[in-house]
Amino acid sequence: MFKLSEIKELIKLVDQTSLQELEIESEGTRLLLRKPNKTEQYVVVAAPAQQAFAPVVSQRPQTAVAAVQAPAPAAEAPAAANANLHTIVSPMVGTFYESPSPGAAPFVSKGDQVREKTIVCIIEAMKLMNEIEAEVKGEIVEVLVENGQLVEYGQPLFLVKPE
Repeated sequence: MFKLSEIKELIKLVDQTSLQELEIESEGTRLLLRKPNKTEQYVVVAAPAQQAFAPVVSQRPQTAVAAVQAPAPAAEAPAAANANLHTIVSPMVGTFYESPSPGAAPFVSKGDQVREKTIVCIIEAMKLMNEIEAEVKGEIVEVLVENGQLVEYGQPLFLVKPE
């Protein structure tokens, strides 16, 4: 049987790689992780190894352990105010760091100008430091997370007013 912590770690691994699907069999239990498209959810399925699998998309298996939905966007602010802003989102689950090292100045702050390749933060995932770039040219309007905060896949990190 798989432990919840093991399943969570496997979800993180699949999320951070180009794998679209991972299937593991252990001690008579089969675990299937399938990466979501933009419109579908993560689906985690555990079933006895001797059972045949039907496609997960077409029907739900009898022994579903957990279905973890991709995080919903943060509570929407007034649509008119944020309609022209670009949101930089976390590409992975990890810890948000605003600076390259403790005590150093933040990569960016509210009001700073950024370009597409400007590093805005670091997301630490599994002891790897991943530099996150601005993606657009513009001005940082708001930093949405705190230094050292755990962030989820797809969680908004910054609002940028594009030029």
